[in-house]
This record gives sequence, structure tokens and C-alpha cells, in this order.
Amino acid sequence: MLLYNIGKFSTSFYSKLVKNTMNQQVQVIKLSGIINTANSQELREEITHLLNSGTKIVLVDCQDVIFMDSSALGALVLAFKTLRAAGTKLFLCSINEQVRILFELTGMDKVFEIFNNQDEFNQIILANS
Repeated sequence: MLLYNIGKFSTSFYSKLVKNTMNQQVQVIKLSGIINTANSQELREEITHLLNSGTKIVLVDCQDVIFMDSSALGALVLAFKTLRAAGTKLFLCSINEQVRILFELTGMDKVFEIFNNQDEFNQIILANS
């Protein structure tokens, strides 16, 4: 597995976005720390890069996310719409209770397919791809 450190977000906690190549058409974006207005643009830029590189499946792993605000959710919704229009699928995994509540309150838990962890994603999505 190749890991690429895309950079540090400028927040009060150390945050990072790591891209993990599972294979040529599947990319994992691993978020950590606080994802908010200050750094959600970097997430949007990475999604655009993946779209332009021909990625067919994007998994956003939120295991290490401490907090996510509405601008981060907005970035994910925009990414979902943009990727779907291009025939690319976006999935989420490993969301914590705070993020799950945000998704439930906004109804986004019905829009996004959310897996408990990467293993579940691999078993359900990659096994059928």
C-alpha cells in the first residue's frame, strides 16, 4: 500500500489528508483531526484531482476524524454529486458518533453509503467490482 501525505490542515489540532492507493481505480482518502471551513477546500481539491486521474471508486475513511462541521459535510456532498455525474462512486467508512449524528440530522446518512470500516467496504464493494 502506498501512502501519500497530502499536507497538514491549518487547524488547532494536527489534521491531515492521506491518499492511499488500493489499486488503479480505487482511492482511499483518510481524514484526521478537525475537518472544517479552514481545511475543507483541500478535500475538494483532492476529490477534483482524483476525478481527473480516472479513479472509479473513492472511499473516505473518517476513523481519525475528531470533529466535522457543516462546511466539511458540504464538501463531501459536492464531491458526491461531482463524482456521481462522472460515473465515479463515493463511499464513507469508520465515522465516529459526532459525525454520524451530523449525517443523521441532515439526512445525509440516507445519501451516502457508509461502512463500519475498510474491511467491510472491501468485502461488500471490492469483492463485487
